Amino acid sequence: MVCCNRRCGLIAGAVIGAAVAILGGILIPVGNNVIQGTVEKEAVIEPGTTAYDNWVAAGAKVYRQFWFFDLKNPLEVLQYGAIPVVVERGPYTYWTRYLPKENITFHPNHTASFLLPFGAIFEPSMSVGSEEDKITTLNLAVAGAYSLVPKLFHGMLEKLITSSNSSLFQHRSVKELLWGYTDPMLKTLVGLFAPYNGTYDGYYNVYTGKDDISKVGRIDMWRGERYKKPIYFFSSDICRSVSASFEESKDLKGIEVYRYALQPNTLASPTVNPDNQCYCRNIEVTKNCTLAGVLDIGSCQEGRPIYISLPHFLHGSPYLRKAVLGLNPSEEHHATFMDVEPTTGFTLRFAKRIQVNMMYGPSKVITVLKKVKDYTIFPLAWLNETASVDDETADMFKKELISRIQMLDIIQKALLGIVHLSCCGTLNLDIDLHFFVISVLFIMSYLL
Repeated sequence: MVCCNRRCGLIAGAVIGAAVAILGGILIPVGNNVIQGTVEKEAVIEPGTTAYDNWVAAGAKVYRQFWFFDLKNPLEVLQYGAIPVVVERGPYTYWTRYLPKENITFHPNHTASFLLPFGAIFEPSMSVGSEEDKITTLNLAVAGAYSLVPKLFHGMLEKLITSSNSSLFQHRSVKELLWGYTDPMLKTLVGLFAPYNGTYDGYYNVYTGKDDISKVGRIDMWRGERYKKPIYFFSSDICRSVSASFEESKDLKGIEVYRYALQPNTLASPTVNPDNQCYCRNIEVTKNCTLAGVLDIGSCQEGRPIYISLPHFLHGSPYLRKAVLGLNPSEEHHATFMDVEPTTGFTLRFAKRIQVNMMYGPSKVITVLKKVKDYTIFPLAWLNETASVDDETADMFKKELISRIQMLDIIQKALLGIVHLSCCGTLNLDIDLHFFVISVLFIMSYLL
């Protein structure tokens, strides 16, 4: 009788083990497909999805932190041609991207176009001082005119500078430098980001992911110009897309994310990275296009003589930090990155760090430049535009996605355990058959 029970148990165990194996072979892929289908459905940018609700709204708070380079020896530079010495001051923080996208239009080719409104609200609690703090820095109008006016007309520029009592350097408030002031020489609004409030970025045209989820959020066109390469970072500040490379896996509020960082050759000289050839417009300033770490973006910024770099000339030629003293580049504090959740492809945290520079150089005609010995790319300010998923959204994300993936993993292990027990002949028929039935019902209810 014992042998019969044992034989029956082995047979039943084998049957249950086979059934569980078949069930696992069916339900595990089904579970994966259900979760994948849910992710893809909610990740598409169209009305009614989670992605759309977050995409249209301002979403997580985006802040722009500004650090300025305060010049400590302006008279020595003017009178003796000394090397400029700067001290970093900041951050001065503004809440940006608090306005929802406007003029959203969906197109038959599974793209959507929109305008991104600009706005900035000062955040005193996240700043080292007030917007009225004064900074000694380069005179934007004088440096700009020097870059744009041909040498043949430097005599006329000299008269404009002297008649307006302008100089190579100026003492302005943080608010003036960022958002604009009326320049005495040009008699017009001048500022690093002037005009800003009330203006727009775009039009952007992005893929909705409706036909191909791998393309969701990818920029198809910006201001009517199409980008053919896959875009990981896009910055309208530099009018271009740049690629990023995987660095490491990180934990963000209990969610695994992949850290992608800007590649070091992004701002390499055209001799190293041919993609940057169009940003080399002045062979004297760029040392015959061999200077690394800066891009002349005047051609995409309405002719403004602006040079873009990473903060403190990170990854730049040593010459840049010899021409201006007081700079200390750091990967930790000055690199650009984004943290991506691998299952959905959603960016849950990012930091875009860019430095704004202008150039000045020697002149035999312009008085304030007569002592200058060489072309100098002068750092004005650098910004850190950053945002991170908040606690509420992170909890929702973990509940709706991560918990399901973890539960599927538990189910898979449970089914494998039952198979193991059945193969070893250690099943208790009454208990384990009951457990098996309950497991099947639970799995079916979970997946459906």
